[in-house]
This record gives sequence, C-alpha cells and structure tokens, in this order.
Amino acid sequence: MTVDTLRSGPIADLIRRHRLLAVLRPTSADVGLLALVEQLADAGARVFEIRLETHTAETDLAAVRAHLQARTDGPFLVGAGSVLRRNELEAARRAGADFAVAPLLDPSLVATAVDEAMPFIPGAFTPTEIATAWAAGATFVKLFPAASVGPAFVRGLRGSMPDAQLIPTGGIDAASAAAYLEAGAAAVGIGTALALGDAPTRRAIVEAVVAREVRP
Repeated sequence: MTVDTLRSGPIADLIRRHRLLAVLRPTSADVGLLALVEQLADAGARVFEIRLETHTAETDLAAVRAHLQARTDGPFLVGAGSVLRRNELEAARRAGADFAVAPLLDPSLVATAVDEAMPFIPGAFTPTEIATAWAAGATFVKLFPAASVGPAFVRGLRGSMPDAQLIPTGGIDAASAAAYLEAGAAAVGIGTALALGDAPTRRAIVEAVVAREVRP
C-alpha cells in the first residue's frame, strides 16, 4: 500500500471527518476504561487512541475494539498510542489497531508502518521535524506538545506546508480545540481533559469538536 493510499483511505477519512482523537490511558480516568469509552462513544466520539503504557495495554486495546464493534452506531476506529519501537507496532497490529501514534519521530518506524499498510501518526514539534515526518510517509503528523506553540503556529505552518496534515495534541480542551481546527488542523487529540472531566464535561468536549464543520 502506498503513502497516498493510506492518506486518502477510509481510516484517514474517518479521522478527518470526526476531527477528534480521544487519547486514553487505561488507568487515568475516574471510571473504568470501557465505561469511559462508552461515555465518549455515546457523546459522538468515533476515534480512540489507547496508549500502550501498561502491561495490559495490548489486551485493553483489543477489549475496546471488541466493545465498540458490538455497537450499532459505528464505524469506530481504535488506534495504539505511545508506539516507539517495532515490537510495539507489532503489538498494536496483534491487538487489531486501526492506526498507530508515536510521541516522537522515527522515520524508520514510519517506513515500517507504511510497508505494513498501517496508518502512522508520528509526533513532531519543529517545522523541520514536521516536514521530515511528512516526507517519511506519515498519514498525519501529531503536533506535540501543541499547547507550547498554540493555534497560530498551525496557521503559520499551513501557509508554508499546506499538504502536511496536523493533529495537535497536548494540553487541548474544548475552547482551544476550536481554535486549532479553525487554524487548519485536520483533527485534534484530547486526553487529559477527557480523563479528568465528569461525564457532562466529557460530552461537551466531544460535541464541541465533532459537531464542527469540516473546512477545506
């Protein structure tokens, strides 16, 4: 599968349409992981990233995927986060991940994911890193930590790198998510605000993002 095919395929398209990656650590919320996923799915979230940071993460990811597949209001996507090594990419594939996300840029890992037809979203921070990630074959580029640079940074990059599709992540809430999307981000990743909020707050965050009109 080619880079262009991954970037224009159904997984990338669903991420662009729903505009929110719900970034979840299995143990970070006041409710269990499946209960949290259920709350977010009921609110309209359709794309989930389960971070591979615990010894049960592979099992947790598979459980989330099975749980969402039993619903009738999909489609849903479940990706693996914090993927830094080849063995973690393989663990993501074993668990049935639809895509993989990394906090850092390793061009060789991007190339491996492309060879294996796995949409891959590496982390990058500087314009040079972002350009390198895109040239390596990233399906999207995770701008991380996004709160350190803000929406104006995304707007500026879109002017000089219009092809690179960015997913700002890190320190984003409902208000800043809107600003990043208006600045030209393809989607946003939200984790802490979802994990620490109560159920009404989580619903409000999801609805604020997924209800926004997709702009060219």
